[in-house]
Amino acid sequence: MKRIKLLLMAALCMMISASAFADDRPIAPEQLPAAAKAFVKTHFAGKKIIYAEKDFSEYECRLDDGTEIKFNRKGNWDKVDCQMAAVPAVIVPEAIKKYVQANFPGQLITKIDKERWGIEIELSNDLDLKFDYQGNLYGIDD
Repeated sequence: MKRIKLLLMAALCMMISASAFADDRPIAPEQLPAAAKAFVKTHFAGKKIIYAEKDFSEYECRLDDGTEIKFNRKGNWDKVDCQMAAVPAVIVPEAIKKYVQANFPGQLITKIDKERWGIEIELSNDLDLKFDYQGNLYGIDD
């Protein structure tokens, strides 16, 4: 009898922890944090959020033009992927903009991703550039 109770308790604990760390759950766009909604409104005026989801520590949304944006739990952007369009220039650090303009003229920054170690961008030619938070290039992936 104790063994059955122990197994049932273990199964219950596994189900509870699995649901607590469940993968992405769709949410209404209105449920995004205020900072996330303000970011979309400011930098993507005229675009509509067509899908939003939440997981344990972040939010993600997709706009009607295909742009995907990830936010941390406070609603601050972590990643902006505009597919083949340029990300809003105002969110790209000045040193990175200058480097791209000088070394890759005519290329658009189509994706920007904040990482623990720095910022990774993707250009319209599918080249990935990695910068530290001071704007120094330290890696290129093609």
